[in-house]
Amino acid sequence: MFENYTTYYIKYIFRSQKRLTISVIRYTFKPVTQTDLVKNYSHPFYSYVVMAMVVLMLLSISVVSYSSSSAQILEPSSACITYDSTENIITITCKSGNLTDIDKQLRDPNILHEETTTDNGYGGVIWLLNAGIVIEEGATLYINSTDTSWLKIAADGETAHAILVLGALKIDSVKISSWDTDANDYLKFKFDILPSREYEKSGIDAIPRPYILVEEEATGTTDITNSELAYLGYACGGGCSGLTYYGGDGSIIKGNEIHHNRFGFYSKAVGELILEDNHVHHNYMYGFDPHSGSHDMTIKNNTVHDHGAMGIICSQDCYNVTIEDNEVYKSAGSGIMFSRNMFDSIARNNNVHDEDKCIFVSQSSNNKVYQNNVANCETGIDVFHNAAENTIYNNTIINSKTGLGIEEAGSGNKIYSNAIIDTTENPVNIEDSDLEEETMLKDNKIINARLQQ
Repeated sequence: MFENYTTYYIKYIFRSQKRLTISVIRYTFKPVTQTDLVKNYSHPFYSYVVMAMVVLMLLSISVVSYSSSSAQILEPSSACITYDSTENIITITCKSGNLTDIDKQLRDPNILHEETTTDNGYGGVIWLLNAGIVIEEGATLYINSTDTSWLKIAADGETAHAILVLGALKIDSVKISSWDTDANDYLKFKFDILPSREYEKSGIDAIPRPYILVEEEATGTTDITNSELAYLGYACGGGCSGLTYYGGDGSIIKGNEIHHNRFGFYSKAVGELILEDNHVHHNYMYGFDPHSGSHDMTIKNNTVHDHGAMGIICSQDCYNVTIEDNEVYKSAGSGIMFSRNMFDSIARNNNVHDEDKCIFVSQSSNNKVYQNNVANCETGIDVFHNAAENTIYNNTIINSKTGLGIEEAGSGNKIYSNAIIDTTENPVNIEDSDLEEETMLKDNKIINARLQQ
């Protein structure tokens, strides 16, 4: 044996900045004969053997040490999901997490637990959440069908558990609602929708309920798709109305059913949102209410009905908003409203019916309203209160008491080529408006008007 030069490779491992480095020590020695080894314990060969054994022992210790260290690295939940028992708030700083991760980390059924029954036809996992959630900047929470069918957020009428988004939130193919555990039902207001304006400050809608709020400093989008949001929000003075965006530019709200919330949707000073293919109904006040500088927004192909206030309204300095291909009806006010300095925006190809005012332009300028079908309204299209420089054309107004209302309007409006059919009182009603030379009111077709005697 050992007739040729022999090379032994001894490998050892050490950890450095989450990476493994493998080094190779090469030992080469002269060949030895069996005679050389007999009773010659001082031979260099034995020194090499002892050294190899020592290195192998160190190798085993290093591997054990590395395994322990890597186990800590692979447990991000211990660092990025925390719970404050004083505030009853779960805080998430994970780059990616879901309800299962929260449950595994907290292991407290009083905070979050999976219900054992699948009531109301929901065959997936039903969670009951009894705390608020804060998604910190840079973090993302996923609430979707991979581990959830319905998230019930506990509501006792005294505390409102909120989901506050400073990072990103992705909701898909789930239901999220309030849940009164004592009543085993949603937490409901006395009336589903505001019955009349005399009840507006009655406190009916001031019962605390859970809500979703995207904060101004949110670092990501809050995308809500193919989901149901129900019985959320209350009157708190700001930010608690159900689904509210103060930030989250570029978010998508698509393919959802949004109902029995205080507001269906509210935003402030956000841009590039898409609200598309949603069924929005029976919200206590407004359906869609982008507000206060909301801009570059698309509201498209939604069905919006049965609200205690306007169906779709954008108010106070909104701009570059496109409202198109929606069906809007049975709002306690207006179907679609341009309000308080909304400008450079469009309403087109909408079907609006059974409203007080189907489309209402007030104190707003430089907007276009065209190719809409409106029917069965007190006033089909109303231009009101210093609204100026708006262009309203190629609309069809059917079976309304008044076809076109022009009341206290400003100058420069162009109203032409509209078809006014089957009005029951006045095809066009003009009151105290600045119909100057530059105001265009022409080529409007009045068909089968049933004028009031």
